[in-house]
Amino acid sequence: MDREEPSTFCHPAWDVLVPARAAYLAAVSPHYDEVFWDVAQHVERAGSLGKRDIAALVVWKRLSAQTRWVTALMSLPDSQVRAVTEQAVASVQDLTLSLGEAARAGRSAISELPGFVKGDALASAILTSAAPTRMAVYDRRVQRAIDLLGLTLTDRPGRYGRYVDLLDTLLKNSGGRAAGWTPRDVDTALYWAGKNPE
Repeated sequence: MDREEPSTFCHPAWDVLVPARAAYLAAVSPHYDEVFWDVAQHVERAGSLGKRDIAALVVWKRLSAQTRWVTALMSLPDSQVRAVTEQAVASVQDLTLSLGEAARAGRSAISELPGFVKGDALASAILTSAAPTRMAVYDRRVQRAIDLLGLTLTDRPGRYGRYVDLLDTLLKNSGGRAAGWTPRDVDTALYWAGKNPE
């Protein structure tokens, strides 16, 4: 991706993303994201996420809570979890940073919690709940769509920041096809395209 002109890879991607986003909106209940938005509103008021917020996002992402990292997280005082997430929230909301820089800073901060050293699915949900118009959710279906579109996003360290950079590049090179879209809108289109490959 780094060596290509953005228009080379962006314009064909929009041929998939626009109809995928429309299909996602038509098929998914408008109530599905209520838990996500409840958490986002709480984060906006509190400036951090507690264990209860993270638990809600685990259910929203349909992840298993029967893992060792959950036990380790639940064993921490909520004040410690909030101190870490407060730093992550401040990072992703920092308007002096580019989207990718904010994503990298937030992801680095959240990695201090048990279960967040590797893997970006839940970490990205936490960061997106803190900055819903700037960040985006990442998961294996999104990665599948990225691969199907011929875009490059490796799993080397720093993937989440590179992912948000990729979405930002796509949005800046949409040719007007994604007017009003946020990175979160792109992630839902990618999710749908990766869930339902043609």
